[in-house]
Amino acid sequence: MPSFRVQTPQRSYDAIVDRGSLARIAEFVPKNAGKLFVATTADVWELHGGALRAGLQRRDFEVLLFPGGEPNKRLAEVEILAEKMVRAGGDRSSVLIAFGGGIIGDVAGFLAAIFMRGIPVIQVPTTLLAQVDAAVGGKTGVNLESGKNLLGSFHQPLAVLIDPDVLRTLPEREYRAGLYEIVKCGVIRDAELFDILDRCAASVLKQEPAVLERIIAAAVRIKAEVVTADERESGLRRILNFGHTFGHALEAETRYNRLLHGEAVAWGMRAATFLAERTGHLASAEASQIQTVIQRYGPIPPLDGIPSQNLAARLRSDKKTVQGKVHFVLPVKIGEVTVASGIDDKLVMQSIEAALA
Repeated sequence: MPSFRVQTPQRSYDAIVDRGSLARIAEFVPKNAGKLFVATTADVWELHGGALRAGLQRRDFEVLLFPGGEPNKRLAEVEILAEKMVRAGGDRSSVLIAFGGGIIGDVAGFLAAIFMRGIPVIQVPTTLLAQVDAAVGGKTGVNLESGKNLLGSFHQPLAVLIDPDVLRTLPEREYRAGLYEIVKCGVIRDAELFDILDRCAASVLKQEPAVLERIIAAAVRIKAEVVTADERESGLRRILNFGHTFGHALEAETRYNRLLHGEAVAWGMRAATFLAERTGHLASAEASQIQTVIQRYGPIPPLDGIPSQNLAARLRSDKKTVQGKVHFVLPVKIGEVTVASGIDDKLVMQSIEAALA
Protein backbone atom coordinates (compact mmCIF):
# COMPACT_ATOMS: atom_id res chain seq x y z
CA MET A 1 0.00 0.00 0.00
CA PRO A 2 1.95 3.06 -1.19
CA SER A 3 1.45 6.04 1.11
CA PHE A 4 3.00 9.44 0.55
CA ARG A 5 3.36 12.07 3.25
CA VAL A 6 2.49 15.64 2.34
CA GLN A 7 3.99 18.07 4.85
CA THR A 8 2.94 21.72 4.79
CA PRO A 9 2.80 24.52 7.37
CA GLN A 10 -0.98 24.26 7.33
CA ARG A 11 -1.24 20.48 7.82
CA SER A 12 0.59 17.21 7.25
CA TYR A 13 -1.36 14.27 5.88
CA ASP A 14 -1.09 11.06 3.88
CA ALA A 15 -2.05 10.40 0.28
CA ILE A 16 -2.78 6.67 0.21
CA VAL A 17 -2.92 4.56 -2.95
CA ASP A 18 -4.73 1.34 -2.04
CA ARG A 19 -7.29 -0.84 -3.78
CA GLY A 20 -10.40 -1.09 -1.63
CA SER A 21 -9.48 1.94 0.48
CA LEU A 22 -13.10 3.17 0.43
CA ALA A 23 -13.76 0.48 3.02
CA ARG A 24 -11.35 2.27 5.39
CA ILE A 25 -12.69 5.80 5.21
CA ALA A 26 -14.12 5.75 8.75
CA GLU A 27 -10.52 5.59 10.05
CA PHE A 28 -9.88 9.09 8.73
CA VAL A 29 -12.95 10.83 10.14
CA PRO A 30 -11.97 12.49 13.45
CA LYS A 31 -13.53 10.87 16.51
CA ASN A 32 -14.85 14.23 17.72
CA ALA A 33 -16.31 15.24 14.33
CA GLY A 34 -19.75 16.77 14.29
CA LYS A 35 -22.12 16.63 11.34
CA LEU A 36 -20.61 14.73 8.40
CA PHE A 37 -21.27 15.79 4.80
CA VAL A 38 -20.45 14.08 1.50
CA ALA A 39 -20.24 16.35 -1.55
CA THR A 40 -20.62 14.36 -4.75
CA THR A 41 -22.45 14.11 -8.06
CA ALA A 42 -25.45 11.91 -8.83
CA ASP A 43 -23.52 9.60 -11.15
CA VAL A 44 -20.66 9.03 -8.70
CA TRP A 45 -23.11 8.42 -5.87
CA GLU A 46 -25.04 5.90 -7.93
CA LEU A 47 -21.87 4.00 -8.88
CA HIS A 48 -19.87 4.14 -5.64
CA GLY A 49 -22.12 5.53 -2.90
CA GLY A 50 -22.79 2.07 -1.50
CA ALA A 51 -19.08 1.42 -1.00
CA LEU A 52 -18.59 4.77 0.72
CA ARG A 53 -21.63 4.23 2.93
CA ALA A 54 -20.28 0.83 3.97
CA GLY A 55 -16.86 2.34 4.66
CA LEU A 56 -18.38 4.93 7.00
CA GLN A 57 -19.65 2.07 9.18
CA ARG A 58 -23.20 3.25 9.84
CA ARG A 59 -22.15 6.80 10.65
CA ASP A 60 -24.87 9.33 9.81
CA PHE A 61 -24.07 11.79 7.04
CA GLU A 62 -25.76 14.20 4.67
CA VAL A 63 -25.25 13.94 0.89
CA LEU A 64 -24.73 17.24 -0.95
CA LEU A 65 -25.36 16.75 -4.67
CA PHE A 66 -23.46 19.03 -7.03
CA PRO A 67 -24.58 19.20 -10.69
CA GLY A 68 -21.05 18.65 -11.99
CA GLY A 69 -19.25 20.08 -15.02
CA GLU A 70 -16.89 23.02 -15.45
CA PRO A 71 -19.73 25.45 -16.33
CA ASN A 72 -21.18 24.82 -12.84
CA LYS A 73 -17.88 25.33 -11.06
CA ARG A 74 -18.97 28.79 -9.93
CA LEU A 75 -19.40 30.72 -6.70
CA ALA A 76 -23.20 30.57 -6.94
CA GLU A 77 -23.12 26.76 -6.67
CA VAL A 78 -20.86 26.95 -3.62
CA GLU A 79 -23.40 29.23 -1.93
CA ILE A 80 -26.19 26.74 -2.68
CA LEU A 81 -24.21 23.91 -1.07
CA ALA A 82 -23.35 26.07 1.94
CA GLU A 83 -27.00 26.91 2.51
CA LYS A 84 -27.83 23.18 2.44
CA MET A 85 -25.16 22.58 5.07
CA VAL A 86 -26.55 25.25 7.36
CA ARG A 87 -30.10 23.90 7.02
CA ALA A 88 -28.83 20.38 7.80
CA GLY A 89 -27.14 21.50 11.01
CA GLY A 90 -23.58 22.06 9.82
CA ASP A 91 -21.29 24.00 12.14
CA ARG A 92 -17.60 24.46 12.95
CA SER A 93 -17.28 20.82 14.05
CA SER A 94 -18.54 19.49 10.72
CA VAL A 95 -16.37 17.47 8.33
CA LEU A 96 -16.80 17.39 4.56
CA ILE A 97 -15.87 14.47 2.29
CA ALA A 98 -15.15 15.42 -1.34
CA PHE A 99 -16.23 12.33 -3.28
CA GLY A 100 -15.82 12.61 -7.02
CA GLY A 101 -13.60 14.00 -9.76
CA GLY A 102 -11.40 17.06 -9.83
CA ILE A 103 -14.29 19.51 -10.05
CA ILE A 104 -15.87 18.10 -6.90
CA GLY A 105 -12.50 18.17 -5.18
CA ASP A 106 -12.00 21.83 -6.08
CA VAL A 107 -15.54 22.94 -5.23
CA ALA A 108 -15.91 20.92 -2.02
CA GLY A 109 -12.41 21.86 -0.91
CA PHE A 110 -13.23 25.55 -1.42
CA LEU A 111 -16.53 25.13 0.40
CA ALA A 112 -14.69 23.52 3.33
CA ALA A 113 -12.13 26.33 3.32
CA ILE A 114 -14.76 29.06 3.73
CA PHE A 115 -17.67 27.38 5.58
CA MET A 116 -17.67 28.77 9.13
CA ARG A 117 -14.18 30.13 8.24
CA GLY A 118 -12.88 26.63 7.61
CA ILE A 119 -13.76 23.01 8.38
CA PRO A 120 -11.81 19.81 7.64
CA VAL A 121 -12.13 18.03 4.31
CA ILE A 122 -11.20 14.49 3.25
CA GLN A 123 -10.47 14.03 -0.44
CA VAL A 124 -11.73 10.78 -2.02
CA PRO A 125 -11.08 11.20 -5.76
CA THR A 126 -12.92 8.93 -8.20
CA THR A 127 -11.32 9.94 -11.51
CA LEU A 128 -7.74 9.28 -12.54
CA LEU A 129 -7.07 12.97 -13.09
CA ALA A 130 -8.25 13.83 -9.59
CA GLN A 131 -6.29 10.95 -8.05
CA VAL A 132 -2.96 12.01 -9.52
CA ASP A 133 -3.40 15.77 -9.42
CA ALA A 134 -6.40 17.70 -8.13
CA ALA A 135 -6.96 15.88 -4.83
CA VAL A 136 -3.38 16.27 -3.57
CA GLY A 137 -1.94 19.62 -2.60
CA GLY A 138 -4.77 21.66 -1.13
CA LYS A 139 -5.59 23.85 -4.12
CA THR A 140 -9.30 24.65 -4.20
CA GLY A 141 -11.37 27.07 -6.21
CA VAL A 142 -14.04 28.00 -8.71
CA ASN A 143 -14.05 29.67 -12.11
CA LEU A 144 -14.93 33.15 -13.31
CA GLU A 145 -15.97 34.08 -16.83
CA SER A 146 -12.50 35.62 -17.13
CA GLY A 147 -10.63 32.43 -16.37
CA LYS A 148 -10.23 29.18 -14.50
CA ASN A 149 -9.83 28.94 -10.71
CA LEU A 150 -9.53 32.69 -10.23
CA LEU A 151 -11.38 32.41 -6.88
CA GLY A 152 -9.98 29.93 -4.41
CA SER A 153 -7.73 29.16 -1.49
CA PHE A 154 -5.18 26.66 -0.24
CA HIS A 155 -6.95 24.26 2.11
CA GLN A 156 -5.08 21.04 2.85
CA PRO A 157 -7.19 17.91 3.49
CA LEU A 158 -7.07 15.56 6.46
CA ALA A 159 -6.21 12.73 4.06
CA VAL A 160 -6.44 11.68 0.42
CA LEU A 161 -7.77 8.16 -0.24
CA ILE A 162 -6.97 6.91 -3.74
CA ASP A 163 -8.76 3.68 -4.65
CA PRO A 164 -7.82 2.40 -8.15
CA ASP A 165 -10.86 0.07 -8.06
CA VAL A 166 -13.22 2.98 -8.76
CA LEU A 167 -11.56 3.59 -12.12
CA ARG A 168 -13.23 0.46 -13.55
CA THR A 169 -16.42 2.47 -14.09
CA LEU A 170 -14.66 5.49 -15.57
CA PRO A 171 -15.48 6.23 -19.23
CA GLU A 172 -12.49 5.73 -21.53
CA ARG A 173 -12.33 9.41 -22.44
CA GLU A 174 -12.15 10.41 -18.76
CA TYR A 175 -9.46 7.78 -18.14
CA ARG A 176 -7.33 9.06 -21.02
CA ALA A 177 -7.75 12.61 -19.74
CA GLY A 178 -6.21 11.52 -16.46
CA LEU A 179 -3.33 9.83 -18.23
CA TYR A 180 -2.29 13.18 -19.66
CA GLU A 181 -1.62 14.45 -16.13
CA ILE A 182 0.63 11.44 -15.54
CA VAL A 183 2.46 12.21 -18.79
CA LYS A 184 2.94 15.71 -17.36
CA CYS A 185 4.55 14.26 -14.24
CA GLY A 186 6.96 12.23 -16.33
CA VAL A 187 8.00 15.24 -18.40
CA ILE A 188 8.55 17.57 -15.45
CA ARG A 189 10.29 15.31 -12.94
CA ASP A 190 10.53 11.58 -13.72
CA ALA A 191 12.13 10.30 -16.93
CA GLU A 192 11.59 6.70 -15.77
CA LEU A 193 7.83 7.29 -15.46
CA PHE A 194 7.82 8.86 -18.93
CA ASP A 195 9.64 5.80 -20.28
CA ILE A 196 6.99 3.47 -18.79
CA LEU A 197 4.25 5.53 -20.43
CA ASP A 198 6.16 5.38 -23.71
CA ARG A 199 6.91 1.63 -23.67
CA CYS A 200 3.83 0.23 -21.93
CA ALA A 201 1.01 2.20 -23.54
CA ALA A 202 -1.06 -0.91 -24.33
CA SER A 203 -0.94 -2.09 -20.71
CA VAL A 204 -1.70 1.41 -19.42
CA LEU A 205 -4.72 1.77 -21.69
CA LYS A 206 -6.02 -1.65 -20.62
CA GLN A 207 -5.73 -0.62 -16.94
CA GLU A 208 -3.56 -3.63 -16.13
CA PRO A 209 -3.36 -3.45 -12.32
CA ALA A 210 0.41 -3.63 -11.82
CA VAL A 211 1.31 -0.89 -14.30
CA LEU A 212 -1.70 1.26 -13.38
CA GLU A 213 -0.88 1.25 -9.69
CA ARG A 214 2.78 1.95 -10.47
CA ILE A 215 2.09 5.04 -12.55
CA ILE A 216 -0.54 6.37 -10.11
CA ALA A 217 1.87 5.95 -7.21
CA ALA A 218 4.68 7.66 -9.15
CA ALA A 219 2.49 10.65 -10.01
CA VAL A 220 1.19 10.98 -6.43
CA ARG A 221 4.75 10.74 -5.08
CA ILE A 222 5.85 13.58 -7.36
CA LYS A 223 2.90 15.75 -6.35
CA ALA A 224 3.52 15.06 -2.65
CA GLU A 225 7.22 15.91 -2.95
CA VAL A 226 6.60 19.14 -4.82
CA VAL A 227 3.79 20.33 -2.51
CA THR A 228 5.89 19.52 0.56
CA ALA A 229 8.72 21.64 -0.83
CA ASP A 230 6.48 24.52 -1.95
CA GLU A 231 2.88 24.60 -0.69
CA ARG A 232 1.82 27.94 -2.17
CA GLU A 233 3.47 27.92 -5.59
CA SER A 234 6.19 30.47 -4.84
CA GLY A 235 8.90 28.35 -6.45
CA LEU A 236 9.17 24.65 -7.26
CA ARG A 237 5.41 24.01 -7.35
CA ARG A 238 5.15 26.10 -10.50
CA ILE A 239 6.55 23.15 -12.47
CA LEU A 240 3.19 21.39 -11.97
CA ASN A 241 1.69 23.98 -14.32
CA PHE A 242 3.33 22.45 -17.39
CA GLY A 243 0.59 22.57 -20.04
CA HIS A 244 -1.80 24.46 -17.78
CA THR A 245 -1.07 28.04 -18.85
CA PHE A 246 -2.02 27.30 -22.45
CA GLY A 247 -4.66 24.76 -21.38
CA HIS A 248 -6.52 27.15 -19.10
CA ALA A 249 -6.69 29.70 -21.92
CA LEU A 250 -8.24 27.04 -24.16
CA GLU A 251 -10.78 26.05 -21.50
CA ALA A 252 -11.85 29.65 -20.95
CA GLU A 253 -12.08 30.35 -24.68
CA THR A 254 -14.33 27.29 -25.19
CA ARG A 255 -16.41 28.20 -22.10
CA TYR A 256 -15.44 25.01 -20.31
CA ASN A 257 -17.83 22.85 -22.32
CA ARG A 258 -15.78 21.48 -25.21
CA LEU A 259 -12.87 19.66 -23.59
CA LEU A 260 -12.16 17.79 -20.39
CA HIS A 261 -9.52 19.43 -18.21
CA GLY A 262 -6.96 16.73 -18.98
CA GLU A 263 -7.54 17.17 -22.70
CA ALA A 264 -6.96 20.92 -22.41
CA VAL A 265 -3.75 20.22 -20.48
CA ALA A 266 -2.64 17.79 -23.20
CA TRP A 267 -3.12 20.49 -25.82
CA GLY A 268 -1.32 22.92 -23.53
CA MET A 269 1.62 20.53 -23.21
CA ARG A 270 1.77 20.33 -27.00
CA ALA A 271 1.88 24.13 -27.25
CA ALA A 272 4.46 24.43 -24.46
CA THR A 273 6.65 21.78 -26.10
CA PHE A 274 6.49 23.60 -29.42
CA LEU A 275 7.43 26.80 -27.57
CA ALA A 276 10.33 25.10 -25.76
CA GLU A 277 11.68 23.86 -29.08
CA ARG A 278 11.28 27.27 -30.77
CA THR A 279 13.04 29.10 -27.92
CA GLY A 280 15.95 26.65 -27.88
CA HIS A 281 15.13 25.19 -24.46
CA LEU A 282 14.46 21.68 -25.79
CA ALA A 283 16.17 19.53 -28.42
CA SER A 284 14.03 18.55 -31.41
CA ALA A 285 14.40 14.81 -30.75
CA GLU A 286 13.01 15.06 -27.23
CA ALA A 287 10.30 17.47 -28.35
CA SER A 288 9.21 14.89 -30.91
CA GLN A 289 9.20 12.15 -28.25
CA ILE A 290 6.97 14.21 -25.94
CA GLN A 291 4.56 14.99 -28.78
CA THR A 292 4.42 11.31 -29.74
CA VAL A 293 3.53 10.15 -26.22
CA ILE A 294 0.85 12.84 -25.86
CA GLN A 295 -0.65 11.70 -29.15
CA ARG A 296 -0.48 8.04 -28.10
CA TYR A 297 -2.92 8.68 -25.25
CA GLY A 298 -5.27 10.75 -27.40
CA PRO A 299 -7.18 11.78 -29.27
CA ILE A 300 -7.56 15.39 -28.27
CA PRO A 301 -10.95 16.60 -29.57
CA PRO A 302 -10.90 18.69 -32.78
CA LEU A 303 -10.09 22.35 -32.17
CA ASP A 304 -11.31 23.88 -35.40
CA GLY A 305 -12.75 27.38 -35.31
CA ILE A 306 -10.76 28.59 -32.30
CA PRO A 307 -8.94 31.87 -33.08
CA SER A 308 -5.28 31.66 -32.06
CA GLN A 309 -5.22 35.38 -31.24
CA ASN A 310 -8.01 34.88 -28.67
CA LEU A 311 -5.97 32.21 -26.90
CA ALA A 312 -2.92 34.45 -26.88
CA ALA A 313 -4.96 37.27 -25.34
CA ARG A 314 -6.35 34.99 -22.64
CA LEU A 315 -2.86 34.03 -21.49
CA ARG A 316 -2.55 37.43 -19.87
CA SER A 317 -5.50 36.81 -17.55
CA ASP A 318 -4.05 33.56 -16.25
CA LYS A 319 -3.59 33.66 -12.48
CA LYS A 320 0.11 32.82 -12.91
CA THR A 321 0.70 36.00 -14.92
CA VAL A 322 2.66 38.47 -12.77
CA GLN A 323 2.80 42.20 -13.60
CA GLY A 324 1.71 41.49 -17.15
CA LYS A 325 4.39 38.85 -17.75
CA VAL A 326 3.18 35.40 -18.73
CA HIS A 327 5.23 32.61 -17.15
CA PHE A 328 5.57 29.40 -19.15
CA VAL A 329 6.74 26.02 -17.85
CA LEU A 330 8.97 24.65 -20.61
CA PRO A 331 10.74 21.27 -20.80
CA VAL A 332 14.52 21.37 -21.16
CA LYS A 333 14.74 17.58 -21.30
CA ILE A 334 12.45 14.71 -20.40
CA GLY A 335 12.31 14.80 -16.61
CA GLU A 336 13.23 18.46 -16.20
CA VAL A 337 11.53 21.80 -16.88
CA THR A 338 12.20 25.47 -16.38
CA VAL A 339 9.97 28.52 -15.88
CA ALA A 340 10.46 31.22 -18.51
CA SER A 341 8.93 34.66 -19.03
CA GLY A 342 9.46 37.57 -21.40
CA ILE A 343 9.14 35.33 -24.45
CA ASP A 344 8.56 36.99 -27.82
CA ASP A 345 4.82 37.14 -28.56
CA LYS A 346 5.51 35.98 -32.10
CA LEU A 347 6.99 32.70 -30.86
CA VAL A 348 4.05 32.20 -28.51
CA MET A 349 1.59 32.73 -31.36
CA GLN A 350 3.52 30.33 -33.59
CA SER A 351 3.38 27.67 -30.89
CA ILE A 352 -0.36 28.11 -30.41
CA GLU A 353 -0.94 27.82 -34.15
CA ALA A 354 1.24 24.70 -34.38
CA ALA A 355 -0.69 23.05 -31.52
CA LEU A 356 -4.03 23.94 -33.13
CA ALA A 357 -3.00 22.48 -36.50
